This record gives sequence, structure tokens and C-alpha cells, in this order.
Amino acid sequence: MTSLDHPQLSGLGRNPSSPHDVLVRLAAHRAGRHGISQRRGRLEDAVVGALLKHDDGDTAVGLHGDRISPEMRRRIAEHPDPAIRNAFTDFVRHMVDRKVPIGIDDLEEAYGQPRTMLASAPSPSLRAAVARAWYDRPLVVQVELLADPDPQVRAAATERKIPGVPPEWRERCLADPAVRINVARYVPLTSEQFAQLMRQEEAELHQAVACNPHLSAEMVAQLLGVDDPLVRVAAAQSRHVDAETRDRLYALVEAERADGSIEAKVALSWNFVEPDWLREAPLDERMTYLDCQHTTFRRVLASCHDLPEEAWRRLDNDPELAVRRAAARRPGTPPEVLERLVRAHGDVLHIRPLLVDHPNFPRDVLRTFVDEPSPDVRYLALQDPELPLPCLQQLAGASEPFLRRGVARHPNITDVLLEHLLGDPDPEVADDAAANSALRPTQMYRILTAAGL
Repeated sequence: MTSLDHPQLSGLGRNPSSPHDVLVRLAAHRAGRHGISQRRGRLEDAVVGALLKHDDGDTAVGLHGDRISPEMRRRIAEHPDPAIRNAFTDFVRHMVDRKVPIGIDDLEEAYGQPRTMLASAPSPSLRAAVARAWYDRPLVVQVELLADPDPQVRAAATERKIPGVPPEWRERCLADPAVRINVARYVPLTSEQFAQLMRQEEAELHQAVACNPHLSAEMVAQLLGVDDPLVRVAAAQSRHVDAETRDRLYALVEAERADGSIEAKVALSWNFVEPDWLREAPLDERMTYLDCQHTTFRRVLASCHDLPEEAWRRLDNDPELAVRRAAARRPGTPPEVLERLVRAHGDVLHIRPLLVDHPNFPRDVLRTFVDEPSPDVRYLALQDPELPLPCLQQLAGASEPFLRRGVARHPNITDVLLEHLLGDPDPEVADDAAANSALRPTQMYRILTAAGL
């Protein structure tokens, strides 16, 4: 049984307006407990007590830290059932053993020690977990991790370029098979270090070196003959490559993709690296890329904010949507450009802020999107918190569940429409309707009674 077998109960558990007595009754049902686990903020003691009473082995994992009161933390620490008493700690330790990233605060709470001590814990898996989670660790701790006898710890310590590798440690790290691929991506390399790395017959290592932003012109020149699509694309994006060489490299990879090469497709389709150096180049140099045939250069150019008006006019009309969207994020984008772009192509919901949240976006036109043919564009009408009832009713009748879900979450929804969506055949729509803070307590109690709670 999943939470969506009883979506209204799960939604009530998430609803920020649910009174504590509703939550206490919900705790007796698995779907209700699932919803409560997704609530934000501290849970009242009565709710925590009810959750512990009906715990099914999963609930207690989320009962820790500031989410519960000190009194309830003491109660859980003294609980006679070890499955409840140790639920959070056992979960964190399991994640550590499986090398699943977990926050440093959770590590400190679960192991009962400060991060400075955890960094030198007996368990190498725990030390590696600390290296992954403690992003702003001081240099002295980083050096200890780089010198760790366990390769998994050293690898974890070098996954990110911050806090980095001190100059005096670079040679040692580049010679260490456990970390050299990580380090080769971001530390400045001497000519000899570059040559040593390229002599290794390891494709992933060559790819890492090719992505290094500190390569000299001489180093990039030596990459041009490497028969690897990822290396070729990385070299093509270097500041040290002229336009003719860049076009040749891209053409080679395009031909490989046409022949069915998965590696070439990945190299051209996934933005593992971008020509970030272009953002820091002088304006005159940047402007020479306005006509570059390779989309990634125009997209990076469009992310700058100091281009002349003629450049913006051309970027706003670029044949590639990704370039037009990047250009639209500049501070001075005209309202008509933003509206035209969103009305034609919608927004990218996983990138915040949305284009419709741009200060220059004409918010008064949002409600006119309900009549657009694209459901993705119609969905954006729901970004208007005062969307009129006729518009909400129109979207609530859409065949696409994600549109009905958007209506179910809308703050301007009426009791009648909310009641209608509570009975929607799609469980996620009903779940969101029950989680809407506009839901009245009378409706909440009716849902509980109908479920026998």
C-alpha cells in the first residue's frame, strides 16, 4: 500500500493548515504518516506521540533534531524499542555504509560528535562521508583527508575543486590513482604533469585533463590528435583554439554521432563543460562569438549582462531556444521579449527564478495564457495568485493531470472547486487538493471520518 492509495490522507498530512488534532488522527494511517513526514517545521508533542504509537518502522527516522521538542528527543532516546530509539542513527549509518551523500549536520547528530572529530573517525566510510558533506572545511582538515590511508577518503576529499588541493600536494595527488582523475579536472598543471597524465592509457583521465580550465595553448595543441569525442569537444571549447580548428573538431564529432557513436552523442548533448572563460573575456573578443555556429558559445555569451543593444536584439532572435532563454534572464529584458518567449515556449520550471518572475515580465498577461494551445504555457497562468475562478475552472477541466494539480494547489481556489478536485481520479491531484491550505476544517474532518479515523 502506498500513500497514493489514500491520497487525501497524505495531502492532509502535508497541509500546513491542518490542526494538530487532525494530525493526531492521521497518524493512525500509513498514508497520513507519510504526509506528516513531509511537513515543514516542528511537530507538536501530541503529534509526535501519536506517530510513535503507530510507528511502522519508517516514521521514527524523521523524528530528530529541531523537528521535535527536546522533551520528545529525550523520550525517543529512552524508548524501549530499539527500532524507534535508533531509527535515525541506523538510517544515517546505513547511508554512510552505502556511500550515499548525507548532510554534515545529520552526521553530527547521528554520531554524537562534532565534524572536526568525525573527520578523523576510525571508520573510513564515515571519514569519506564527512569529506563529501563538509564543504567549507578548513585547509588543515583537507590536508588530513588528502593524506588519509584509505583511497575512498582521498577520493571523496577531491571530488570538488573547493576546498581544493594545496600547491605542495598537487604532485602527490596527481600520482595517486585514487584521486588523479578528480584532481586533473581543476588544478593548474605543469608541462611535465600534463605529459605524465597523457601518457597514461586511461580515457577518463584524458577527458578530465581536457576539461581543465588552466591548460596552456601548448597543452591544448597536444589534445587535438586524441581520438575521443569528449576530449575533442572540450578542446574545441578552449580559448586557445582558433575558429577553423574548432569547426574541424566539432565536425569530426558530428560525423561520429551520425555514424551512431554514443560517446559522440553524449559529448555534443551533455554540457559537462562550457567555455566559461568567455564571460571574462574583453567585450570586443566576446562579440566575435555572436555569429559562432556552435550554440554553447552563443549561450554563454547570452549569460553576460554588459552587451550592446544590437547584440541583445540578435540573441533575442537566435535560432536556438536555449540561447534566447539565456538572453532573457538579463536584468533589462524588455517585457514584450519575455512575453513572446514564454507564450511561444513556456518556461523551464526547474530553473529558478522563472522567466515569469522576471521583474520586467508583464504579470497582467498571465491569465491570458489559459487559452494557449500548449498545456505547458497554460500551466503558467497559474502563476497568477489571483487567477479568476472561470480560468481555474477551465484548467480544472483539462485532460492533463499536471494542470489539474496546479489548480488544486492554487491559493485562489473555491470550496466547490476544491471539493471537486478532492475526488479527482488522478491520486496526485486529490493529494494536492487535500494539501491546499484553503481546505476548511469541516472538509478535513469529513475526510477523516470517511476513512474511519
